[in-house]
This record gives sequence, structure tokens and C-alpha cells, in this order.
Amino acid sequence: MKNLNHLAVIMDGNSRWASSRNLPSKAGHKEGVKKARLAVEYALEKKIDYVVVGPEEPLVNGLVDKLQALNIKAFGPSAEAAALEGSKGFMKDLCSKYNIPSAKYGRFNKPEKAKEFIANHKSPIVVKADGLAAGKGVIICGNKQEANAAVDFIMNELAFGDAGNEVIIEEFLEGEEASFFVLVDGENTIALRSAQDHKAVYNGDKGPNTGGMGAYTPAPVVDDKMAKRIMDEIIKPTVAAMIKEGKPYKGVLYAGLMITSKGPRLIEYNVRFGDPECQPLMVAMKSDILDILVASTEGTLDKVKLQWHKEVTLIVVMAAQGYPGNYQRGSEIKGVKEASDMSDIFVFHAGTKLENGKLIATGGRVLGITSKAKTVAAAQRLAYEAVAKINWPGGFNRTDIGWRAINREETL
Repeated sequence: MKNLNHLAVIMDGNSRWASSRNLPSKAGHKEGVKKARLAVEYALEKKIDYVVVGPEEPLVNGLVDKLQALNIKAFGPSAEAAALEGSKGFMKDLCSKYNIPSAKYGRFNKPEKAKEFIANHKSPIVVKADGLAAGKGVIICGNKQEANAAVDFIMNELAFGDAGNEVIIEEFLEGEEASFFVLVDGENTIALRSAQDHKAVYNGDKGPNTGGMGAYTPAPVVDDKMAKRIMDEIIKPTVAAMIKEGKPYKGVLYAGLMITSKGPRLIEYNVRFGDPECQPLMVAMKSDILDILVASTEGTLDKVKLQWHKEVTLIVVMAAQGYPGNYQRGSEIKGVKEASDMSDIFVFHAGTKLENGKLIATGGRVLGITSKAKTVAAAQRLAYEAVAKINWPGGFNRTDIGWRAINREETL
């Protein structure tokens, strides 16, 4: 799009903002409302034509609705449509009503009822906070005792604040996880690419979950045949269901999937580009992303033809020591320019600032070292060559990003 003043709204998650300041979640929600109001005022003051709303919380809180009410075009779903991520219960009920394949479940607002359900179902079992919990509201439980403890943790101890007023109890699905990204304009859909991420903090997918320690695209487990099944059995029925419910969906739809022996099953929806999946997706895309986002907003995705690079793209996240727990801030990072100067390497900053000419770490996940190569194995080697150029004693990273896909490549 030419002559377009473009503003990307990037905001801390409300809960993360509060947690980093040792404040209750409600303080974060109030700050989120304040920031949304400031974003709208800024867009009006600067005569912004188009706003891209990135994170889930301002979407669920209705920032797109507020902007559009003032005739400011914005990318992303309405607050009603964003309930696909904002309420896991809403998403599960939608799947049940419209026969979209997902795990069997129960939905409860009283701990004792949730525990009764657990007692009558086999383990392992999955306990989820209904609302937004910064990606940490899902607990996989190996037995009934762990599941009951998870219910107490979410509902009685209020580990995720108001997000845990209700819980979803799901059957445990076996298979291989994958992510699938689609743009939607209310009616039309256009598939982006599949991806696989590494949520666990340590090698071998061990340790506590994080926001993501690395990812790659495309995911080998999602071949053309599987991609068609995902579109036909999950994505298109969801888009049609949202129209029938009077909540037409516009924006990016990120489906978290389990590829089982019986086919794809929907685990959850995100109403945003995921981090760190977004970075390798953007590196892989040849087309101008802004044109595509505008087409989603204007209902013209049926006129869009996407172009992609043929290569695999892969990201390694460098995080501050201690993450995802209490992590260190303020350490200096050196060598980023040397890494950035490498061919087919792209360094994304997530938690840094320049201070007196020095690059300082300010967040948990701090850098995303992204590579482009012919295979996952080659992309992995290149990314870690770039990581090796970065001198940051206060940081760490996994050393096995892409291992599952590499094992698959080696067996072909």
C-alpha cells in the first residue's frame, strides 16, 4: 500500500506487565485499558491510517473495535471474535456445536465439579485456565492427583487471576504438535505456512514451558495432504461457524494442532501471530506483508496471491539467565552486529535497549536469531553459527532447535 501511515501496536501482556512489577493481575488489566486508550489517542493525533494490533490482550479488550469506531482501519479481530483465544470454553463449545475435531472436554466454574469430572476420566489429562494466561495456563497432568492439584492451583490459588475463574478439562491427545497460520477477511481464507515451536526451556523439550525458545517453518509433519485436511476440517468450518454465530472473524488465525493417527485435532486458537513463529514466517515470505494485512481488513483476500521463499527458516531464541522464572536484567550483549552481517541471518530484538552506546538486555526472551537455508539441518547449523558470534554471559539458549524435523529428514 502506498502513502499509508502505518502504526504497529506492540504492548506487554497485562499479566506479564503486572508480574514483572510484583503487582496483582488486576493492576495489569487496568494498565492495559490505559494503554489501549493512549494508542487510540495517538492514532487520532498522528492521523494514522492503519493500525496493526499484535498481542492478544488488546484484541480481546476490543482495541480494533475502538479504532474502527473512529474510522481508523485496523488489522485484527473484533473483541467478540477474539474470544476464540480469550475464552477456551467458547472455542471448545464452538467446536462441539459445529463438529470441528478437537479433544473431548468438560467446562467448570466450580472446583469440586471439575474434580468430579477428573475422577471419572482416565489420565493423563489436561487442565486449562479458561482465559488469557500469557501462554502458561495449560497443565498436562500425569495422574488424577496432579489434575486435582492443577485445579486448586488455577481456581483456588488464583495462579492466573481472573483467567482461572473457569477451567477446561480435556482428554490428552497423542501425536505430534504443529502450528498452522491462516489469514481471514471475514469470509475468505488464505493459508500461510505451518510451523513447529519449542516451548520447553531445555534441550529435548524438557523443563517448564516458556513463550517459545525456537521455531521453524514449514513443519515437515504438515505435508500438502495434511494442510488440505486442516483447511477443510478445521479452519474453513471455524470461519463459517463464526459467521453463523454473528462474530465474523478477520485477522490472523493461528491454530495449535495435534497431528494424530486419526488426523488433525484442534488444541487451541490464537488470534495473533505467535512469537517466535512469526519471525521465521516473515523471513520466509516474499510478498509484502502489509498488502496482505490490508486485504484481510478490506475483505479482498480472494484477490491475493502469496509468494514464499522455498527455503526453510528457523529461529533460535536467546533468553536471560533465570527465564522463565526470575531472570536477570541489565546485562550487556556484544557481537550482535557480527551475527547480523552474516548472509541469510536476521536478528530480531525482543527485549533490548541502547544505553550509552551499549546493547542492554531488558526482558526474558531477548533476541531471536533467524536463519534461512535449504533444509532444517542447514538452517540449524547457520543459526547456531550466528549465535556463537554473540557474546552474552547473561544469556542462554537451547542448542537443539529443529531436532524433531532433522530426525525426520535423516530418515527420508
